[in-house]
Amino acid sequence: MADPRTTAVQVRAPIGQIGGGFMVSREAKAVCEEHGLGSRELYFRGRCGVLGECAADVVTSVAVFFPPRHVEESWNGGRKLPVEQAVELYAEACRAWGRRKLGGYDGCARLAELLRKVVDAAPSTGAPLFAGWRAVPLADDAPARAAQLAHVVRELRGALHANAVIAAGLSPLEATLATGHDATPFGQVTGERIAAFFTWPQPYFTPGPGVVARRAAVEETTDDLMAPMFSVLDDGESDELIELLRFGDAR
Repeated sequence: MADPRTTAVQVRAPIGQIGGGFMVSREAKAVCEEHGLGSRELYFRGRCGVLGECAADVVTSVAVFFPPRHVEESWNGGRKLPVEQAVELYAEACRAWGRRKLGGYDGCARLAELLRKVVDAAPSTGAPLFAGWRAVPLADDAPARAAQLAHVVRELRGALHANAVIAAGLSPLEATLATGHDATPFGQVTGERIAAFFTWPQPYFTPGPGVVARRAAVEETTDDLMAPMFSVLDDGESDELIELLRFGDAR
């Protein structure tokens, strides 16, 4: 029987992949093409639009791992789209991706049911994007709903992870460059490649052993912080959630 922390560890990767897969999907690309947005303009305007219309610095405060200048340029560049519309388009891209990737999976309804228990019970402290996305209406159909809820749980873990990085005294770039080969949702890639994807300017430094050790400890801390979120599930439900996330095509 899986305890809450074991559950947090076991679902970490699939939640990251299912909850974030739509962000670089054909569905998101279609939205960008239809509305004349750059991919990062949709990403920041849609993902962070749940904060409402605000200054770019507010967005930077939650988009912890991106360079502030990139956040500002992308957020302001996306202002051509009203923030409420951007959120709905982003949510619908998530739902459409879920229908395409999870539509043939019989476990979607139960997966959504269990994820919703976690989402509804979790505190929003220190997780503003989680709180914002929890307030977005859910899709009626199970595949879309499961994908949307996985995205919400991913936002929760992402916020707690960012808090753990800051508490460990690491800069966002240090934490990124010290990322190991188990990083999600990027799979087995180097910290340098992730930093480049986030548009941090080069050249990059090589993190020392102390930074690497603190970055590894951050992952443990994030699991510790996520564990209570799964305590709303009993042992059987925890095992069921882990098993439901072990399907191939959606990942």
